[in-house]
Amino acid sequence: MINKYIESHKNEIIQKTQELIQIPSVISTSTNPLKPFGESINNALEYMLQLGKSLGFRTKNMDGYCGYIEFGEGKEIIGIIGHLDVVPEGDNWTHPPFSGTIVDNKIYGRGSIDDKGPVISSLYAMKAVADNFQLHKRVRLILGLNEENDWKCINYYKKYEECPSIGFSPDADFPCIYSEKSILTAYLKMDYSNFLDKDIVIKDINTYGNAINVVPKTCSIVLKINPKKIEMNDLIQNIKNKIKQSNFEIDIYKIDNQELKLTSYGVPSHSAHPELGVNAISQLIVILSQIFNSYQIKIELLDFFTNYINTQYHGENLKIDFKDESGRLTLNVGDFYLKNNNLQIGLNLRIPITTNMIDIGTSFIKHTSSYLNVDFDTISYQPALYIPKENKLVKTLCQIYNKETNSNLEPIAIGGATYARAFDNCISFGANFPGDKDMCHQTDEFIAIDKLLLSCKIYAKAILALDDF
Repeated sequence: MINKYIESHKNEIIQKTQELIQIPSVISTSTNPLKPFGESINNALEYMLQLGKSLGFRTKNMDGYCGYIEFGEGKEIIGIIGHLDVVPEGDNWTHPPFSGTIVDNKIYGRGSIDDKGPVISSLYAMKAVADNFQLHKRVRLILGLNEENDWKCINYYKKYEECPSIGFSPDADFPCIYSEKSILTAYLKMDYSNFLDKDIVIKDINTYGNAINVVPKTCSIVLKINPKKIEMNDLIQNIKNKIKQSNFEIDIYKIDNQELKLTSYGVPSHSAHPELGVNAISQLIVILSQIFNSYQIKIELLDFFTNYINTQYHGENLKIDFKDESGRLTLNVGDFYLKNNNLQIGLNLRIPITTNMIDIGTSFIKHTSSYLNVDFDTISYQPALYIPKENKLVKTLCQIYNKETNSNLEPIAIGGATYARAFDNCISFGANFPGDKDMCHQTDEFIAIDKLLLSCKIYAKAILALDDF
């Protein structure tokens, strides 16, 4: 019954996924207190709430911070927690990133797999259940708007609304996730004011709006040269040699006789999987360090980075190469900027569940202590999520996936962070399928239409199962 119902709504599910993708819901500055994350993200929320109403559900806009769509009666809530905000689109897309273009049975667009496609899939799973079954619990699709940044949306929800008694987040992988690594965001900082009179000076840095949790695709820097001390053509040749030796993709552009622009190109990926990308910022910092050192200009922040982090980082040089069943410690260099003579490098670490965050910070502080001008500053920390594989929720959702796909897979651990860790008795569940390339945060992000519909069927059966808990 469920599968036939969802198949009968196939065209509608595809259309609504396309329409939601077409809203460019990237966070932006806002002066409207009822649209705290910007106009576009608010438009995505209003779209979903209106769609929920049209399907016969109750809806609520929580002051522009988040919203929810709900049906059913009962004291307990089955929560489905997704998000509507997306990371910046990046460039070099084959199809426009906010078009929802369909090619080869795939819907392309930023947010298609993270998390707009799964949100639409979850909504129509609710519709399939509501139209065919009577439940004992309420079912609530919670719509976050600030997941890609600092989770102000979900914190606002928890402050003013009921929390689900059980649930899942459709924002990761199947068969289901029993563990998510802890996450540390920190900055390496240095006062740059004493270097403004050097023969080579960093004038400007541009990371093109890269989010800290994305392996950056592009980074550029403008260097100002003292032409009385350094011959521009010699400098350019020196830089070209260093780029060639490192096998990096970095362009050099001579602005004039005193300024030079370097642009580094990488391959974007989610910072939970930095090994799937190529880090444009890291490449550029390594070359910068070599350039300054070749002209006897010692910039400690760049030296520290080259000695202890570099382009392929797992913590070996800092003695924090931890790993356990949840995976290995990884680090993404997601930010690099110069503002008010303050030079900073932003780091996003995914930490194995058995590793103490204090040990990470201690190692950084220990090694930066020999670099007198370098400071290590923790910005945010999210504790790990861990629910044993034997837990009823984990076993039930995994069994639903296996039955629907004729599989025999075990629950997995990930480095990503989902809203599941915001609530008790909640885990992440799909919508990326085993064996499929993880397109989250990548150029040409897409969701396959058959997988979109299959996830909808899985989520509907998960709702029915959780109603019996």
